[in-house]
Amino acid sequence: MSGLKLRRIDLTANNSAAQIAKLRDQFRTDAEVVSAASKKKTQAVFGEPLTAARAVERICSDVREKGFSAVQKYTEAFDGVKLKADQLRVKPAELAAAHAEVGDDFLEVVRQVRYNVMQFQSGLLQQDAEMRVSGKHELQVRFRPLKRVGVYCPGGAAAYPSTLLMTACPARVAGVDQIAVCMPPTQTGGYNREMLATCHELGITEVYRVGGAQAVAAMAYGIEGMKPVDMIVGPGNQYVALAKKHVFGQVAIDCIAGPSEVVVLADDSAHPDYVALDLIAQAEHSPGVAVLVTWYPPLIDEVHNALVKRLAKLSRADLARDSLERYGALVLAPNKQDAIDCTNALAPEHLHVQTRDPDALLEDIDSAGAVFLGPFTPVAVGDYAAGPSHVLPTGGTARFASGLNVNDFRKRTSILRFTRKGLQEIAGDVVFMANKEGLTGHAASVELRANDNGPAARPKPKPDKVPVAATAGKK
Repeated sequence: MSGLKLRRIDLTANNSAAQIAKLRDQFRTDAEVVSAASKKKTQAVFGEPLTAARAVERICSDVREKGFSAVQKYTEAFDGVKLKADQLRVKPAELAAAHAEVGDDFLEVVRQVRYNVMQFQSGLLQQDAEMRVSGKHELQVRFRPLKRVGVYCPGGAAAYPSTLLMTACPARVAGVDQIAVCMPPTQTGGYNREMLATCHELGITEVYRVGGAQAVAAMAYGIEGMKPVDMIVGPGNQYVALAKKHVFGQVAIDCIAGPSEVVVLADDSAHPDYVALDLIAQAEHSPGVAVLVTWYPPLIDEVHNALVKRLAKLSRADLARDSLERYGALVLAPNKQDAIDCTNALAPEHLHVQTRDPDALLEDIDSAGAVFLGPFTPVAVGDYAAGPSHVLPTGGTARFASGLNVNDFRKRTSILRFTRKGLQEIAGDVVFMANKEGLTGHAASVELRANDNGPAARPKPKPDKVPVAATAGKK
């Protein structure tokens, strides 16, 4: 392990800006982060070496046009599973059986995490708002939950019950009634006992054994045996992320998530082993992005040595090592401000601040999906149990995007009511702007109503008289 080849970037070097840009571009949302095995399989399925984006377009179009038969085709091609119509949806008895079979220790943790997440998300609920100007107008904002949400749970390298909790719980707090879950037909997905038990514990009865881009397309467009949803949330590989991007507009999505990321911003007070394990924790997602940014030069070598030591003891060491060498970096800044500027430029999914006074730096951090302060707040607590959803923006999109929360599952509607007097007061501005834009019909629709000499409101119709014959013989 001593030969760990982890790139080092010195921000005082002439080419440092280009190196940071190259590092950032590796994990932007449109980068091709696909394994050689996936590329080979894609070529075998389509008969040509398609990019991930082009392959996803083909899959989504086929599912939209051909429905379940296309889902069958791609499930067999990519997952090696011959999916029958009666195998698509997990039966209620299977969910109940899985729930009965898992240990109480597992269910106790699920219940505690559910409580943590729902308590936190409940505090974020935005309330209906109203502004009244007596006798003139009323303006309101009203919130209503989405009716139907689809949750995608990956099931390749591992099972992720945490994803169910971090997506379904905020949706439940928002008031979403129908939640449909899709998982690949694998032992870490749709056939995983803990995953099925978690669904049952959360009251989710719609669970489908289908994964990949075909699952996203099925949720968006609907297929035989699966109704379309209004929103799709949850992480996945690049094919899943690109499929969500493709169907956006047909449905809402949470974000276009790429490889998991962490930037550790540290000074001389940081423990090298803590930092090393924080970097490994993201790298072991494989792919996973792990970057140290510091202005304390000795920490670079100390963390490198700690990485070598810690990798030797981990079961997923080979995967983590590969990610560190491909996507990781140890960045040395000349001072604290340059370190902060570099961190904001990377706009990471997770930012762990391990400095003497992390709160003092927090005000200057404006681009991160989630910020973890101090040596005893590892990213893993946010991944699994704390309360905020672990579905966060990646690929530098934290510059403008935010993590998933309860309000993303609610529609916001504006409601307006004006009296004639209120309309008359605002009419001049409306008419002026409408005429400026050449929309004279807009102007006329206001002028007529605001004019005191305009048409009077119609009187309420009088109720029709019931013919005597129709009531004859009734008591």
